[in-house]
Amino acid sequence: MKLLEGKVAVVTGSARGIGFGIAKVLSEKGARIVITDVMEEAAKEAAEKLKEAGGDAIYVVSDVSKKEDADKIFEKTTEAYGQLDILVNNAGINRDMMAHKMTEEAWDAVIGVNLTGVYHCIRSVLPYMREREYGRIINISSAGWQGNIGQANYSAAKAGVIGLTKTIAKENAKKGITCNAICPGFIETTMTTSIPEKAWNIMVSKIPMGYVGKPEDVGKAIAFLASDEAAYITAEIMNVGGGMVL
Repeated sequence: MKLLEGKVAVVTGSARGIGFGIAKVLSEKGARIVITDVMEEAAKEAAEKLKEAGGDAIYVVSDVSKKEDADKIFEKTTEAYGQLDILVNNAGINRDMMAHKMTEEAWDAVIGVNLTGVYHCIRSVLPYMREREYGRIINISSAGWQGNIGQANYSAAKAGVIGLTKTIAKENAKKGITCNAICPGFIETTMTTSIPEKAWNIMVSKIPMGYVGKPEDVGKAIAFLASDEAAYITAEIMNVGGGMVL
C-alpha cells in the first residue's frame, strides 16, 4: 500500500515549479490531487501530466487571496472526491524592492497571496477537518522568513506563516489535525535557473551540501508530514535546503 493511498490532497499554486513538484510526489505516493492556480491552461496541463503518469487529478482555477476562491477549492474538491485530507499551502508571489521604495500595491499583493491566502484556505477547510477529526495542513514558508534584503513584504509574509502554523497546530491538535511548515532553501525551478550565473554560484556556495535542491525534495518532506506516519508531529518548522539558512 502506498504511503498516501486513499487520501485527497489540495496543493495551491501547483501548476508549475515547487508546487507541481509537490503534487507529483504526493500523486506518486497514492494521493488524489487537486491542482490549483491562477493560470488555467498551466493548471489544466499539470493535472493532465499527473493523469498521464497514472495518477488521479483535477484542477481548480483560483486566486487564494480571495476568500471566495479559497472556498471554491474546498467545494470543488469535496464535490469531485467526497473528501479532503491534506492541504498544502504553496501559492506565493514576489514583488521585490527595497523597503523605502516599496509601493503599497507591492506590499498588499504579497501579503494577500503569501499570508492571507494561507489563512483563507485553512479557514475554508478547518470546520470540515474538525468535524472529521482528521487533517494534515502543511504550509510553505521560506528560509527568507529571517529577513532578506529587498524582500520586506515577502519576509514578513513568510514569518507570518510560521506564527499562523504554530497557532493552527495548537488550536486543533486535539481534533486530530496537524499543521506544520516547510522552509525550502534554494530550489531549482524555472525562476531560479533564469538568474545570472554569478548569482547562481553565490547561492550554491551557501549550501553546505554543495548542490541545488529539486522541487521533489520538498515534495518528499511534505509526503511524510501528510502521512499517518507523522501523526504525532505538529507545530514544527522543517528546513529543506541542504543545510542552507539565509
